Amino acid sequence: MAQKDDCPFCQIARGEMDTELLLDEENLVAFEDLDPQAPVHVLIIPRDHVTSDTDLSPEMLKQLIDATQTIAQNQGVAESGYATRINHGEDAGQEVEHVHLHVVGGRELGFP
Repeated sequence: MAQKDDCPFCQIARGEMDTELLLDEENLVAFEDLDPQAPVHVLIIPRDHVTSDTDLSPEMLKQLIDATQTIAQNQGVAESGYATRINHGEDAGQEVEHVHLHVVGGRELGFP
C-alpha cells in the first residue's frame, strides 16, 4: 500500500494517531470528523494515499460508497437521511490532500 509519512489520514490508517475507527476494513477506514458539521459527521478514507477522487479506481469508489451505507446504518441515520460528499480541490473545501468521503446526518441538512 502506498502511503505518505506526513499525511495525517495515512497516519490514522496506519494506527499512529489516537483515533477511534468506526469502520476498519482491508482497503479503507472510517472515523469521526474532528470538526463535525452535524451530529453525525464521519470521514471514510482509502488506506492508500490517493490525492483526488479522479485517481480512485472504480473498485475503490464502489467500496467507499458501500461503506457509506454501513456507516449510515451504524450511526442510526440510514432511515432519516444522510448526505455524502467528496470535496475536490481547495475551492471545494478539501483541506487534506488525501481523498475522503464525508457522511453527514442526524439533523435536517441544507444544500450545499
